Amino acid sequence: MSKRIISILVPVLVLLIVWFSPIPTGLTIQAWHYMAIFLAVIVGLVIEPVPAALVGLIGVSLMALIGLAGKTPADNVKWALSGFSNSTIWLIFAAFMFAMGYQKTGLGKRISLIMIRYMGKSSLGLGYAVAFADLVLAPFMPSNTARGGGTIFPIAINIPIIFNSTPEHEPRKMGAYITWIAMTATCVTSSMFLTALAPNLLAIDLIAKGANISITWGAWAKIMVPLMLPLFLVTPLLVYWIYPPTQKQSPEAPAWAKDELKKMGSISLKEILMGSFAFLALILWIFGKELNVDATIAAISITVLMVLTNVVSWDDVIGNKSAWNILVWFATLVALASGLKNVGILAWMGKGTEVYLSGLSPTMLMVSMIVLFFLLHYFFASLTAHTTALLPIFIVIAAKLIPPDQLMTFMILLTSTIGLMGIITPYGTGPSPIWYGAGYISQGKWWALGAIFAAIFYGGTFSRCFDFSLNMIYM
Repeated sequence: MSKRIISILVPVLVLLIVWFSPIPTGLTIQAWHYMAIFLAVIVGLVIEPVPAALVGLIGVSLMALIGLAGKTPADNVKWALSGFSNSTIWLIFAAFMFAMGYQKTGLGKRISLIMIRYMGKSSLGLGYAVAFADLVLAPFMPSNTARGGGTIFPIAINIPIIFNSTPEHEPRKMGAYITWIAMTATCVTSSMFLTALAPNLLAIDLIAKGANISITWGAWAKIMVPLMLPLFLVTPLLVYWIYPPTQKQSPEAPAWAKDELKKMGSISLKEILMGSFAFLALILWIFGKELNVDATIAAISITVLMVLTNVVSWDDVIGNKSAWNILVWFATLVALASGLKNVGILAWMGKGTEVYLSGLSPTMLMVSMIVLFFLLHYFFASLTAHTTALLPIFIVIAAKLIPPDQLMTFMILLTSTIGLMGIITPYGTGPSPIWYGAGYISQGKWWALGAIFAAIFYGGTFSRCFDFSLNMIYM
């Protein structure tokens, strides 16, 4: 039996086992059958027998077809299509257009090469150059795969070759170091900015529905930038100490970057326009509440400007398979996650878990939930699948047990771990298999480094967080 057939049968088997299992006390047969299909979808997202977006679409279609999400056909149709009218989903889509603009105009490549030229004279400086290139792009690229794998990787992977460092010949000379710098940087920046990772945006929508808390770009940045920026600044140095390159100086790298920039020529009008549009988007996201401008409308409007000024073409927009794929994927996941609440599953899970957690102090409860949420990512190969499957449950528990004046801060902190947790395994997030596939770091070493840096992320970040922000109210 082929591997693909087995991968298709596994979610079906999960569905059938749960469907015909005894119904737990407190759940209706409708809720239990909904759970069966939902779990099959999560398994499908992890092993991907078919594209992830199709997995979600199958789940939504099946739910609506057999009438599990509503009492009437009209209710089921409204539920099935609800994700496509979700503003957060369209914000994600528009942000993918920004990422395409960076790539198509060459602005992302130019930024990365400039960083290498002026910061890459030593191996440590080269590490900071790779990290800062990610930082500059992060607020405008909600796909860490597009950022780390599509923009940074094609440039940075050429650096080790300059020093004759290949997976087969002296990988520790430069290649392994650059690989781990790139991974740690993209994980930290993915948590620093709300729009640096698509599952962040999915998560705040789930929080808005589950806990009635609205988290804006500015509210996120107010907590996470002061928290993550020191971690970001020290991470390349930590990599240099813990997993150092044997090549300490890198005079060849700036010369190579200079030659590449020369080949690109002077900055083009399209690059200038793209940079201006990205800056405008950032201003509107930060001050949108004061200006009475919705973040999604701002992003879509700037996408329109990008097309009108020919930064990207309309054919580029309608031909961007990744963006449309994400739109369908996340729209179906939003609908599926909202259904968990509608049929009573989240209330049932929250009530059962509350018994075991209710005796903890608020601080210990928050620490325990954040650590548990993070560590459970060892069982997921997708940040989106992890968010969809587990975050709604954690939201229900937190809404019941955590004091209201600390709830928004906790929700942001919990959600911020989604970006950081990608570091722990070679399959933890989109850029992981890309960089792991380069061959510079063995699987065993990757797992060991992942555990070390996961501990550093927690020890260096969340201990500070609980010192100064748990008693603050962020409106």
